[in-house]
Parts: sequence; structure tokens; C-alpha cells
Amino acid sequence: MQVILLQRVAKLGQMGEVVNVKDGFARNFLLPQGKALRANAANIASFEAKKVHLEAENLETRKEAEVVGTKLDGQIFVVIRSASDSGALYGSVTTRDAAEVATAAGFSVNRAQVVLDRPIKDLGLHAVSVVLHPEVVVKITLNVARSVEEAELQASGKSIQELAAEAEAEADFEIANLFDEMGAAQDGEDL
Repeated sequence: MQVILLQRVAKLGQMGEVVNVKDGFARNFLLPQGKALRANAANIASFEAKKVHLEAENLETRKEAEVVGTKLDGQIFVVIRSASDSGALYGSVTTRDAAEVATAAGFSVNRAQVVLDRPIKDLGLHAVSVVLHPEVVVKITLNVARSVEEAELQASGKSIQELAAEAEAEADFEIANLFDEMGAAQDGEDL
């Protein structure tokens, strides 16, 4: 099916281009979301009449998105989740979770704007893309931790595995000292 793009669509084309797409993609995604029109004589004429208005509107929304993008780009948001000792989450962090923490911090982000490259199923720092406009994409970081204190430690550069190894080594050292003290006390009693 041939369609006229009403806005830039990633991996497809720019506004005003006539492109061939599969019928299902056009019917189920492009047309219902207002991203394209069927390419027929009436729609082409209608698009040409509205082209200047659409380009001006696109430019205005892009400028607004760039302003928000400069504030949002590079932000770190903390997401608190329960997880196992090895750092695996008992679920996953979704686009909805990312949108909620960004909105709670004062940014207007909805879940459709958040793009996860892969599911977030473990503790740590995870880079996430936010598409504010088809031409404006920014990166944020989600700091997934079990507590606020743990999030602060992760932000300073330590991983959960390093923290667990340090805690285990500290416990082993304390046990070894305890046995050494007990052994010294028994040696003193034998005299």
C-alpha cells in the first residue's frame, strides 16, 4: 500500500514522502495514529494544501521537544524494586515504570515515548531512550536498586555484586577473628 507520511517515521521516511508499506502496517499503525494518509489523488492534493501548516507545526513541536530534551538528557532516575541476593529482579522494569519516575521528577513523559533496547531484569544502571519527537531522542539512566542507600552506592560506581562480595568478605573476616579469639581464650584456660 502506498501512503503519504504526515511526520517523520523512523526507518521509513520523512514528512511528505510517498512510501510503500505492507497493508497491515498501514492499517494497524500508520493510519490510526495519524502518521500517514493513503496515497490517492485526493489525499495528495489535500496534503499539498496543508503541507506548509504541517511543516510549521512540526517545527514548533520539535523546538518544544528540544527544550525539554536539553533538561531531560542525561538525567538519572531511581527505581526501587525487590530483587534476589544475586541482583535479579522479581519482575522487570517496564516503560510504564520509567515514564512514572520521570513524571514524578517533573518531566512530562508517557510510556509510549520510552524505548527499552532490552528488558531490565537486574539491578544496576541502565540507559534508556526517550523519543520526545520523531527527530528528538534523548538518553536517561534508570538506577534500579533495592533501596535508596543501595542506589546511592550504585551511582558512586559500585555494583551490587561488588557490594555483596565485600559484605561476604567482611563476614568471613569477623568469623575468623571470633575463632581466633576463642582459640586464644581456650589456650589461656589450659595454663
